[in-house]
Amino acid sequence: MDLDQQCPKCKTSKYRNPKLKLLVNVCGHKLCLNCVDVLFTRPSAACPECSTPLRRSDFRVQQFEDLIVEKEVDIRKRIVKIFNKREDDFSKEADPLRVYNDYLEEVETIVWNLANNIDVDETNRKIEQYKKENEILIKKNSVKHSRDEELLKSQIEAEDKESEQRRSQFENAMKDEKMSKKKEKEALIDDLISSTKSVDEIIASHKIEKKPSLFFKAAESHVFKLNKEEHVPLVIKETAPCYTYTPLVVENYGPIPPKTSILRNKGYLSNIRAAKVLERAGGYGEEIACERALQEAFSSLFT
Repeated sequence: MDLDQQCPKCKTSKYRNPKLKLLVNVCGHKLCLNCVDVLFTRPSAACPECSTPLRRSDFRVQQFEDLIVEKEVDIRKRIVKIFNKREDDFSKEADPLRVYNDYLEEVETIVWNLANNIDVDETNRKIEQYKKENEILIKKNSVKHSRDEELLKSQIEAEDKESEQRRSQFENAMKDEKMSKKKEKEALIDDLISSTKSVDEIIASHKIEKKPSLFFKAAESHVFKLNKEEHVPLVIKETAPCYTYTPLVVENYGPIPPKTSILRNKGYLSNIRAAKVLERAGGYGEEIACERALQEAFSSLFT
């Protein structure tokens, strides 16, 4: 938020009070928190800007700098709870996709009219009529939507919990691996200090077969996990033969230009401008310019 934003009632700005908290109501007008508290000494009050009847719950923290956007967000939340049909509800229509798209367009028109104060009374009457005609369907879809939200929430919580467990397992694996390496080093140092064997024998006795990292084992058990019960084993595919580069042969229908390696030795670069430092940093050199000029000169001389 800009520092010059201020409460329209008490004229306090964020510049004068950095802790100023602006709230916006459902009709798109804002007030600071102190003015809202003073305004709602009673259960309800009128908006100071447009005299719309309001309750304390109609105010919330301003999230967007543009108040029109704030107003549209509130309106859209309210309208979507009423116009909550889904694409499946139009499956019995002759052209379900077309009817569903018309329905969505109608919803957007309603939101636009209310957000921009266009035919507000007529739009509200249309909303009330729709509520009466589709009361049962609205309640049904509302319950279905709540169940879907709960399911989605539970899935997100399960994924977060699994992610936390995986992170904890990785950390524990790393700690165990560090501790294991530390103990091996300490054992080697103790043997070097106290043992009567030669250094080569002691080092050879501590050369243990290299095992897969504990961290890699922990990662492998989760990265290839499809669900809570099923795992996909790690499959190592056979490697294909390495690619062999074959230089491209271009027929220029003329004499073969000198190779880049001998251009400087033969004095070809004496009439070429030396490359600047910045040009050399980008990979350009005077040999490139000379080679290009010779290729153009020798090209198509035999045709």
